[in-house]
Amino acid sequence: MYRRLVLLIVFIVSIPGLLAASTLGDNVREHRLENGATLLLIERHTSPTVAAYISFRVGSVNETSEERGAAHLLEHMLFKGTKTLGTRNYAAEEPMLEQINALGAQIDRLKNQVASDPHELERLRAELTRLQKEHRQFVVTDEFSRIYAENGGIGYNAFTGKDQTTYLINLPANKLELWAAIESDRLQNAVFREFYTERDVVAEERRRSYESNPQGMLYETLLATAYKVHPYRDPVIGWESDIANLSPEKIRGFFSRYYTPVNMVITLVGEFESVAAIELVERYFGKLNPGVPVPPVSDREPQQRGERRVVIDFDCENSMMIAFHKPTMPQAEDYAFDILMQVLADGRTSRLYRELVVEQEVASSVDIFSAPGARYDNLMIIRLEPRSGHSTAEVEAALYRELERLQDEPFSEAEIAKARKQITMGQMRRLKSNSGLARTLSSFEVLGDWRYLLDYEEKLNMVNAQDIMKIAERYLTADNRTVAILSRGGEG
Repeated sequence: MYRRLVLLIVFIVSIPGLLAASTLGDNVREHRLENGATLLLIERHTSPTVAAYISFRVGSVNETSEERGAAHLLEHMLFKGTKTLGTRNYAAEEPMLEQINALGAQIDRLKNQVASDPHELERLRAELTRLQKEHRQFVVTDEFSRIYAENGGIGYNAFTGKDQTTYLINLPANKLELWAAIESDRLQNAVFREFYTERDVVAEERRRSYESNPQGMLYETLLATAYKVHPYRDPVIGWESDIANLSPEKIRGFFSRYYTPVNMVITLVGEFESVAAIELVERYFGKLNPGVPVPPVSDREPQQRGERRVVIDFDCENSMMIAFHKPTMPQAEDYAFDILMQVLADGRTSRLYRELVVEQEVASSVDIFSAPGARYDNLMIIRLEPRSGHSTAEVEAALYRELERLQDEPFSEAEIAKARKQITMGQMRRLKSNSGLARTLSSFEVLGDWRYLLDYEEKLNMVNAQDIMKIAERYLTADNRTVAILSRGGEG
């Protein structure tokens, strides 16, 4: 499930701002624009603020081999401004941008030739550096952020994942029209200025987050080993060679195809009147061209038929991740996995923490999560760090003993009831804010339908100990697991 972003309806209705006698379904107002955009609204008249989210049903899973990393780099580029924001004189800037892009494309073509002339490459790169420096006279850096901050906006951000891309801001209620004007302008008139500079920034981000970061490297290697066919195997940021060969044309093409109303969900939660908010969104976003729906991914991961194991030699403390393929939402087995993961390793009272960390003292930490996405079947991942003086082999053996118990010793009703309560309380904490509720609704809508939330409690309550034993027997097997170990000296 998508990081278990779930809620219990009986609790959600008690959150301030929703009518106490109503259900979530009664309080969410849904409006469909003629161009296909979806608008979700919840009025909360508790503070004069609004959380505004714009999400797209597109992420790295929708990239081809020629454009891996496009969604992530595009997230960076969409902060660079438009024809009116982020520039001092777009009429004068535009020809220089064309010149920079043409020179960058020439460099990219030459660097990929087997017999490229290094001196010519050096000359062209020096010329590109000169042009980029000259171009700075036109750039107003971070103008979006400045405008929002000057008008009381906070939390201005964006995130790109496997399945979706989201842009968000929390702002005073009387600035909602400012948001609509800025964001609709960004979708119609985005200018990808400073492209090659930003591409270098992303390449450096990759080096920091994956190539020199032990946990990033471990996770990336795990996914690339667990998946052989499905694009969930590829990192959101892209591989090093992907980033180096992204171009303004590729980014623009990806943007034009997918960042369109038919793939867009706008979610507003806070202080507003729904009728007026709908009119505002219609006025600013209704004129956008509909676009075409993002096509579903046709690749299907074949059934795994044997353990996959990889050991990475890295100068750091030993750690490991073990993954099992599993169904995703809204399949019935996914609800059982929610309970299973909660009981196994969520918190200091969980089974694995108690046994591996406290009792046996072979691990210093244990964590569990589902990843890398939720639109397509995903993984249950267990992350473990051996305690000093103990090997990854000891920790792994102790883990498997606990997992084998699941097939023979059913969870007690007390464990299951506690897990349900913990899941619910965790979500309650996330949903207290306008932003938390907007993010939850937005995420589920882009993944399928926000109404998934309405019967979640009922289906979670239907999970019993036998259901959990069945999924353990079916999925937590040696043939279905992938083991990735990070070890100094490469000793597994």
